[in-house]
Amino acid sequence: MSAARTGLRVSTRRLVHIYRSEGHEVAALSGVDLDVAAGELVGLLGPSGAGKSTLLSLLAGVFRPSAGKVHVGDLELSAASARDLDRMRAQDVALMLQGAGRNLLPYYPALDNVRFAQRAARRAGKDLPEPEEVLAGLGLVADARRPLAELTPGHLQLAALAVAMGSRPGLLLADEPTSQLDHAARDQVLAAIAETSRELGTTVVIVTHDPDVAARLPRTITIRDGRVGGEGRSGEEYAVVTPDGFLPLPLHVRDRLAPGTLVRFHPTDGSGYLLVPEEESDE
Repeated sequence: MSAARTGLRVSTRRLVHIYRSEGHEVAALSGVDLDVAAGELVGLLGPSGAGKSTLLSLLAGVFRPSAGKVHVGDLELSAASARDLDRMRAQDVALMLQGAGRNLLPYYPALDNVRFAQRAARRAGKDLPEPEEVLAGLGLVADARRPLAELTPGHLQLAALAVAMGSRPGLLLADEPTSQLDHAARDQVLAAIAETSRELGTTVVIVTHDPDVAARLPRTITIRDGRVGGEGRSGEEYAVVTPDGFLPLPLHVRDRLAPGTLVRFHPTDGSGYLLVPEEESDE
């Protein structure tokens, strides 16, 4: 692969997105504060409907937020022009949709898919590797000219990754890149994404519902009820205090406390706090 380029920093502040469904307004995101460092590999977790894919689409500039700010590198997306967003998606940000086929032209082999995906960035004068080099970096030399219908599901997903990385973006956004793959293919795709992040310095944000995938990522962020509900680092789970002081309780704690329960914070001997429900604190 060609020389690394600097990944893009990502941040959101009080990010809100509302859409209409059956005549009603639904808040997909309700104030997301997020920071991803340049070159970081992060997973977005959470139940179906939590807002993960919506957040990914907002980071890609596919649509604009209802409120709040989104920064990708130096560009503030909610204030950016349509031309700026088009340029960003062509050169700096790659979005892998769920399902390899949604990212590939079915009548082109992998080689021509990568070449086609590079066209806009090449027209803008960006120095890019040849498609053969991109495919070689992902172990797809033998599949470069084969019809897509002959590729295994794992190699199709690697071809989709090659298309996404062909323009050498600073940010890769991948929605469920390992769904419907067997364990061997899943591990191959994850290893390719991690290697791409290391070698090129690309910032990577992955949406996944698979706990095995999440366990392999250095950092995870859980989206719950449209907000950041927790964070995982090196196998440890943490609650996250938002800038406005909101502290979402972990699910296993929330399930034990009825809505409206009063909770006291008692300082411990160290620097921590003990959370005690009111009914227990009076005993």
